[in-house]
Amino acid sequence: MSLRCAISTVVLCVVALVLTAGSWQRASGDEDVAHLVKGVVKSVDKDSKTFVVKASDGTEHTIKWTDKTSMKGVKDAGDGLKEGSTVSVKYTEKAGEKTAVGVKDLGKDTGKAMQ
Repeated sequence: MSLRCAISTVVLCVVALVLTAGSWQRASGDEDVAHLVKGVVKSVDKDSKTFVVKASDGTEHTIKWTDKTSMKGVKDAGDGLKEGSTVSVKYTEKAGEKTAVGVKDLGKDTGKAMQ
């Protein structure tokens, strides 16, 4: 094998490696990062399919639900998610909009302690 052929092979391998690493970065950048908030439901808007959760630090999070949102301890987001309920919400955020992946009702006793 000549030196020129060996250099060409190395250059091709480096280019392939760089292109592969770039595609991995793009794929991981497109993945949704999940966040978690626990707090008390302050309001529910059935028309816009959103609810507001007030966390223990006082911040309020407006979160949208979809047909894919899993509900645990909540019969149905539109009818079962009630103001005053203490919930744990796993959500993703894209372009400033928070979308619930899962909502878990933590029970009414903990809600009194967080208000």
